[in-house]
Amino acid sequence: MREIVFDTETTGLSFAGGDRLVEIGCVELVNRVPSGRRFHAYFNPERPMPAEAQAVHGLSDAFLADKPLFAATCDKLLEFLEDSPLVAHNASFDFGFLNGELSRCGRAVVALDRMVDTLPLARARHPGAKHSLDALCTRYGIDRSARVFHGALLDAELLAQVYVELTGGRQIGLGLVAESGSAEEAITASVGPRVARPPRLFAPSAEERAAHARFVETITEPLWLG
Repeated sequence: MREIVFDTETTGLSFAGGDRLVEIGCVELVNRVPSGRRFHAYFNPERPMPAEAQAVHGLSDAFLADKPLFAATCDKLLEFLEDSPLVAHNASFDFGFLNGELSRCGRAVVALDRMVDTLPLARARHPGAKHSLDALCTRYGIDRSARVFHGALLDAELLAQVYVELTGGRQIGLGLVAESGSAEEAITASVGPRVARPPRLFAPSAEERAAHARFVETITEPLWLG
């Protein structure tokens, strides 16, 4: 199964209020294992970067000035996303900006039934605990030392590891069965054909049956007769 874990950075909290997408990072998972394929892009938001947003992700007006508009990159992004489920933390926020930008440039929005939100997964798995990406990385022992600022690609890579842990741990990626083969074929390919062992006999001998009968006769108050 192919899934895309993604994260966004923006100029603020509300696309409807005039904020824009400035960065997106995507990581491909196949059967919950990172494939190594990524998509990453910065965008010129065509508006000034508020100081409070820059303090979060470190992306300045000067840095974004020569970056392409979202409309110039969306075809490559959509080609990478395909029709796969999209995994994000507090996903309604990221979907809101992604779909806002797609709609703004006249493209079809991403259906919400493709959304996988790791925030309610974390709340269900760890009720009463902190559920930020930093807190989840700490809980699962995931190295986040490079996270000085929020960055879409780095956060997507961290979230991909968190998502695997939230949905069963790393062992789920060890599937022995190829999509086109059976379990028996996969086992045979990895360890060789099965060799039948000779049957083992468990029936008691005449001597053992006689010894058991003598032992039973020594029981003066058997429970099965009570």
